[in-house]
Amino acid sequence: MTLYAAYGSNLDPHQMLRRAPNSPTAGTGWLNGWRLTFGGEDLGWEGALATVAEDPAGQVFVMLYDLTHADELRLDRWEGAELDLYRKVRLLVQTLEGVVPAWLYVLDDYEGGLPSARYLGIIAEAADAAGAPADYVSELRDRPCRSLGR
Repeated sequence: MTLYAAYGSNLDPHQMLRRAPNSPTAGTGWLNGWRLTFGGEDLGWEGALATVAEDPAGQVFVMLYDLTHADELRLDRWEGAELDLYRKVRLLVQTLEGVVPAWLYVLDDYEGGLPSARYLGIIAEAADAAGAPADYVSELRDRPCRSLGR
């Protein structure tokens, strides 16, 4: 098994149960020195897509999963890794038990653009469902976004 750090909409435990049904959660943590951002606006059907970018002052809340090989392949297809939409990056995650190595998906495109209000709402609800701190969820809800059709 391999440790996967989920962020964005993959923080939703129900969504991950559908995408990686054989992979249990392994806790939560923080990507220190990274921030949640958006990019690839022309690739998404509603706007920019979630990703992370290095930022010395940033932190991104993550849910950790012990992924089976089969679930990793399934998730690769779902996230577009086979199409080079996202690439896998190994990082260190700060947990209550200490620092652990994990991997995550990073958008293979330029940063910039706004997510749709609907997508941003999904991400905020996912963070809330995963147990992210209230201020983190509130910051997600307050981020700039665009309505559909703009």
